[in-house]
Amino acid sequence: MIKRDLEPKVKQMAQQFPVIAILGPRQSGKTTLSQETFPSYRYVSLEDFDARELANSDPRAFFAQHTNDQGIILDEIQHAPRLLSYIQTEVDKSKKHGFFVITGSQNFLLNEAITQTLAGRVAILTLLPLALSELKKADLLPADSNSMIFQGAYPRLYANNLNPVDWYPNYINTYIERDVRQIKNVSDLSTFQLFMKLCAGRIGQLLNVSSLANDCGVSVNTANAWISILEQSYIIFLLQPHFKNFNKRLVKTPKLYFYDTGIACYLLELESVKQVATHYLRGGLFESFIISELMKMRYNRGRIPHCYFWRDKIGHEVDCIIGHGGKLFPIEIKSGQTITQDYFEELHYWSELAGQEAGRSYCVYTGSESQDRTLVSVLKWQDLEQINEIFEG
Repeated sequence: MIKRDLEPKVKQMAQQFPVIAILGPRQSGKTTLSQETFPSYRYVSLEDFDARELANSDPRAFFAQHTNDQGIILDEIQHAPRLLSYIQTEVDKSKKHGFFVITGSQNFLLNEAITQTLAGRVAILTLLPLALSELKKADLLPADSNSMIFQGAYPRLYANNLNPVDWYPNYINTYIERDVRQIKNVSDLSTFQLFMKLCAGRIGQLLNVSSLANDCGVSVNTANAWISILEQSYIIFLLQPHFKNFNKRLVKTPKLYFYDTGIACYLLELESVKQVATHYLRGGLFESFIISELMKMRYNRGRIPHCYFWRDKIGHEVDCIIGHGGKLFPIEIKSGQTITQDYFEELHYWSELAGQEAGRSYCVYTGSESQDRTLVSVLKWQDLEQINEIFEG
């Protein structure tokens, strides 16, 4: 078991809320975390056809069959959403904190259903694949950034020492067959997989839905719907621009990133670390990796990530801005290994515009040395967790 940073927050929330919902992509470790955190709870997987049938046809009989004085873990709750109403009734009667633990890997309307049915009764937490800090503590961190990007961060790859070239095709096929197939507006699964590959080819770039639609041969409405599906199932995320107007015309289009670069590498048909090192999208892959890690830091604290990017119409840009405590912290992400002065030019430019709102600047790169400069903290990628100091201030 690789110790997860989210575990203390899960335990804390279980003292305060009747229901704990742990959402995240398939295979991110939700089941393991739930069972390790609550070993005495009754565990029921709603992936099991018989359990799912009973839950959907006769929820009362389902709960009678799975009664446990300690509590119950309902895995993949999206297969039996009718249970949510019965959970609401039960927690209102029993008033027990932390009695129900539910997990879900499809966020298609699930988050909305949970919040509407269990409003005020549920703590919703997000578990993404392994964070850098978790890999470091388990002594499993890959040797270099290209290896990290290629390997990705799904727990099973590390727990079972699996080859990403073998594992990711099966993961994507399972995702498409089990999740996407259930959605009515995705009838052509092969075209949907092509759409995913086209998204990978635009990693780190401004989202251009019309271009995606044209290249894939689908309508703009379909492309928008598919973007939403990929977001809701934790494959991609759209990094929104920061709209604060420092007297400049700003870009207001989001940028497209992947939660896990291992998936992106598979979709880009990369089959080795060496291919990553020489690929024209290596910079975008490294950006995606770092920004995803920054989001994990917030999610693992039970918080919503306030991450943005900033770009004006004349080409000035900051890769990531984190809002916290009334301050904005700019972060530049560089895939080079040698620190040069131009790494800091955009940080200085933005900080002057932001004035008192600007917090300390950071620059994350692939080199081997971290250092504190007068205005900027330079971090090698392995030391990214030092940015946690933002959230502790």
